[in-house]
Amino acid sequence: MYWIALIIAGGFEVIWASAMKQSEGFSKFWPSMITLVGMLISFGLLSLAMKSLPLGTAYTVWTGIGAVGAFVVGIVILGEAFTLTRALAAIFIVCGLVLMKMSSHE
Repeated sequence: MYWIALIIAGGFEVIWASAMKQSEGFSKFWPSMITLVGMLISFGLLSLAMKSLPLGTAYTVWTGIGAVGAFVVGIVILGEAFTLTRALAAIFIVCGLVLMKMSSHE
């Protein structure tokens, strides 16, 4: 259950980060609201996951999901540049997440 909460928290991190980009410095109402609600949900689920998972594991996985998810949203939805170097960096992040999960006893 805690891992599921953590994965969903990471998904909401992608949502709020993407909405923050669309809010243009919190100058647009709906993207700003999505950012704030997404943050609350993401932090709440991260907090729940941290009841059982080690801090380092939970935080690393949460930020990793957010980083890779935001990278994908940036390319697919926002039309940001795809380069081999950026893709390799995202692959390294995913490898780190897998290693972090493998090192956890939960």
